Amino acid sequence: MNLATSLEIPSEYARDSDVRTERGSSSRRMPVVIGALALVAVAGLGWKFLQPEPAAALPPPTVVQTAHPLVRDVTQWDDYVGRFAPSKTVEVRPRVSGAITQILFKDGDYVQAGQALFVVDQRPYRAALAEAQADAASASANLALARSDYSRVAGLTGDEAMAASEVDQRRARVRAAEAALAGAQARVRTRSLDVEFATVRAPISGRVSDRRVDSGNLVSGDNGAGATLLTTINAVSPIYFTFDASESLFLKTQRDKAEKRDAAPVEVRLQDEADYRWKGRLDFTDNGLDPRSGTIRVRASLDNADGFLTPGMFGNMRLASGGTVKAMLVPDAAIRADQTRKVVMVVGKDGTVASRPVETGPLIGDLRVVRSGLKADDTVVISNYQAVVPGAHVQTKAGKIVSGAQVQAGPGPAEPAAAQATLVN
Repeated sequence: MNLATSLEIPSEYARDSDVRTERGSSSRRMPVVIGALALVAVAGLGWKFLQPEPAAALPPPTVVQTAHPLVRDVTQWDDYVGRFAPSKTVEVRPRVSGAITQILFKDGDYVQAGQALFVVDQRPYRAALAEAQADAASASANLALARSDYSRVAGLTGDEAMAASEVDQRRARVRAAEAALAGAQARVRTRSLDVEFATVRAPISGRVSDRRVDSGNLVSGDNGAGATLLTTINAVSPIYFTFDASESLFLKTQRDKAEKRDAAPVEVRLQDEADYRWKGRLDFTDNGLDPRSGTIRVRASLDNADGFLTPGMFGNMRLASGGTVKAMLVPDAAIRADQTRKVVMVVGKDGTVASRPVETGPLIGDLRVVRSGLKADDTVVISNYQAVVPGAHVQTKAGKIVSGAQVQAGPGPAEPAAAQATLVN
């Protein structure tokens, strides 16, 4: 038996060797496959990056409305805050003493001059008047007797003539009787005044306050401030509006007087009003400026026939001290803030947007006065404000600037701001 035959390998060992041989060859082929796949991927990415990108489509130009500034005549106003005051004020006090028997008005009524308000007990004064009238009648009778005695002796001559001293005495009695009668008549007039003063009447027309005394109270008619205060009356038509103005307004008022110009018109609105519905004119400036504030007290007079305006109320007043001028107006929303300055976007003939620095003035409704920086033929952007920037090209559509309503801010109605200018109708 040879050695080859005797060393025969078992079949199960042969199969395991074949399996290991196949696995080894597979593991050697795997890196080759992965590398090939990586090369294909890199080649694909490179080809993609080498392909030219398609050109991006340009966005269409922004469409805006444009218009020339609105040129109108405007009246420039200066704003002040002041208080209404009565044109006349009277404290009603009695001129005779006694008990109040009647009150002939209601608190807060509008009374006319001469209207009876209070009645003081008249009986003592009527009795004093009757006594004075009796004294006057007695003095009148004495005067008649004295004149009769004098007339009998004044024409006697010759033997019937009386001594000169007797004639002089009778003439003196006539003069004394005349003086006594004059005194008695004066007392009658005084007592008549007392009876008249027992009815306290309104010295002026106006709105009366409440009564300070009731019926049955004793009042004093002492002269001066010692008399009892019964009520007060304020004349409210016309009514005054007083405010403190600057020295420049005082100088302008003085120059207007020198040139005999009409007093400057004023307009006032109340705290709950949006419009300046109350019209008036300046009628007084104080005789000196306050050296501490540099202001002077000024007064305007307003008609108040219906008595609606009440002394003590506050009001916002505007004074037409700037006169009427030509002004350019643009929408207030078209004015943008650029740090510390204001700018307006304008469009050139080639459709390019440019920012124009401007000096702004007062607000009129929703339009803003532009004092400088714009020309009347400039093309101003009046819509789509936030979509335009300097240097951009835009497509323009013709628009128009019109005077609109008052601007409101916030979710609810805004408090109306005091206007500084108005359009001239």
